[in-house]
Order: sequence, then structure tokens, then C-alpha cells
Amino acid sequence: MSDIRPFLLDIPESELDDLRARLALTRWPVAETVDDGSQGVRLEQLRPLVEHWRDHYDWRRVERELNGIGQFQTSIDGVDVHFLHAVSPEPDALPLLMTHGWPGSVLEFRKVIGPLTDPVAFGGDARDAFHVIAPSMPGFGFSSAPTSTGWSFDRIAEAWVTLMNRLGYESWGIQGGDLGAGVSETIAATNPRGLVGMHLNFSTAQPTPAEIAEADATEGRILADGQDFWVNKSSYAQQHQSGPQTIGYSLADSPVGLAAWLYSVFQNGCATPDDALATFTKDELLDDFMLYWLPGAGVTSARTYWELRNAGWASPVTIEHPITVPTGYTQFPGEPVRQSERWLRRRFTDLVLFHEAPRGGHYAALEQPDLFVDDVRATFRSLRPER
Repeated sequence: MSDIRPFLLDIPESELDDLRARLALTRWPVAETVDDGSQGVRLEQLRPLVEHWRDHYDWRRVERELNGIGQFQTSIDGVDVHFLHAVSPEPDALPLLMTHGWPGSVLEFRKVIGPLTDPVAFGGDARDAFHVIAPSMPGFGFSSAPTSTGWSFDRIAEAWVTLMNRLGYESWGIQGGDLGAGVSETIAATNPRGLVGMHLNFSTAQPTPAEIAEADATEGRILADGQDFWVNKSSYAQQHQSGPQTIGYSLADSPVGLAAWLYSVFQNGCATPDDALATFTKDELLDDFMLYWLPGAGVTSARTYWELRNAGWASPVTIEHPITVPTGYTQFPGEPVRQSERWLRRRFTDLVLFHEAPRGGHYAALEQPDLFVDDVRATFRSLRPER
């Protein structure tokens, strides 16, 4: 395990004092003129969240949690990759590489790491155990930011394969949602040595014109919901693609500006649209915001979208070039951009699981950890190497 070093979080108190001072000096805009989220994040939602951030929030609690899981860094292709590495007590556990998206972080997996690594302690079967490896994407959280261009999914996927090899894992699985699904699908498309399977709760695959034309009623609703999201709720992605540096000044200087920017995407993707605080606690949201505020990751994470656009990136999952790696897929009903089972089976030739979950949205592991864990376990149950 060359060049793998422990990483301990201990943010200087002066940085937390600076944050509280900035929050106290917030210049608030006037309230919106509608009673829904059609103009963006409502003042009545954000202001109490910020007041809690300023007066009651405890960052040290998060440091203790992350330090307790086990944090490390390793240098890959010029980036200091930060990752969680939770080792199972079960000797036959399967290593599972889990990749988050935006505006998420490794904290998306905080509720599932325990059940995945130690199923017996949570009423499960030791044969379902995993070692969990959860890296922060380049420019996200406490992974350093690339200092040059060229970091699309292909390069991140190569870095993740290097990470698993560096950890000495010979057989392993992958899991991803949001941007993490793009990374996972890109890894699966190359089918590196040791990869045994994949679980997704999102896919970058796109329906073909013929599939759109022949869509049934269910697929028609999927298409309509996806169109509504991309037309009415994806302005953040357009800004990230076209001018991440421009929005980056606000994200770096104003914690409230950062909070509003991130909150808007949480509320548009969770199971309670227009009200993220009906799905997540204040602290769950603020913990995630802090992994953007403290390392100044607002602009560097947004750049990922610019990289994808400028690389001319297209999904590696197509009818012409399907994924052959065994794949499990969980469809959460609150996900704005969904897939049909028929489309997926054309793109994943070995779809070992397709489950339409009864509840939950885009942030599956954080919203519905029990359902998420059940489907990850079920996906890999028949894929584990024989011991």
C-alpha cells in the first residue's frame, strides 16, 4: 500500500470563527413573491438553517465521525485523493468502491457504512459484508483540486482503479449515483481486472429516438419528469458547464451563497421537492455544506461539469456498446431522471437486479439507507468470489 497515509481532520478554530462571523454579517435578499420553489430557495427555509449554522452547529462532531471511520490520502496522477476506508471485521468481506456526486460528498454514505461493513451488528448475515472505500472526487471535499484540465470521468475512473490496486484488492465491486454513477459506469465499460459487479441508483444512459417514440405510459412519465428537470431545475449544471469560475467567487466568499446553491439541488432531487428539510435534518445538510466550505471546494467541484462538456463526454452505456459487468439497479421514485427496466436491460446485458423502491429520491444512501443496503447486498450476493 505505497503512498497511503492517514488523514486526520482537525480544522483550526480560527476558520470556524471566520465562518460564524461571515454568517452573522449576511445581507439577506427580500423574500420571493411566490409560495413555492419556482423562484428558487425560499427565504423562510434558508434563514432558519443559517441561524442554526451560526448559533448551534457543531463541526467537531463531524470530525469525530469521519476520523472514527478511517480517513486516508494517496497521491494519484497529481491529485491527493482523500478517501474513507472502513474495514469489515469479516475476513471474507468484499471490497466495495462507492463514489458520490454533486452536491454530495462521502457523507452521503455515513448511514450505510456500518450495515455494509458489519452486517451482523445490524441483524444481517456475515456473508454480506463489505470493506467500504469511499473516495472524494478530485476537487471535492478534502481531495485536492487538479491544477490542469483533462479530468473527465475517464481520468477519474483510471484513478479509482489505481486506488483499488494500490490497496491490494484483487476482487472488488463498485457503487455509484449521480456523478458517481458516471464514474462507475466508465470503470465498468473498461471491465478492469478484479471487478466483479456494480450497483447503481442512477444511470447516465440516454433513451434513443426510437425508444422515445415507442415509450409506453410509464416510460412517458419518466421522459416527462426528466424533461422537466433538465429544463426547469438544472440551471446549476448549465452554470457549472459554462462558467464555473464565475459562480465560484460567490461560493468561495459567501457561506450563505454556497448553502443556497447546494440546498437548491438537494431540494430538487430529494423525495420532498421544494423542501429538503422535510427529508434531511439541518445537521445532515450543513455537514455536507461544510465539506464544500472548509476546503473551498465550491468552484473546484463545479469544474467537473466544465470538464465533462469540454471533453465531449457521452455516456459509456449505449445499446451499441452495452455494459457486460453484472449490474444491480435500484430505481427510487423521487429520482427526477429515471430509467425504465426495458431500457436498462438493453444497456446492461447482465442486469442481476432491478428494483423499484417504494420511497426515496436522488440521494438514496442518505434518504433510505435500509433499502439501499438491502439492494447492494442482493446485487453482490451471487457475485462474490468463492472462498
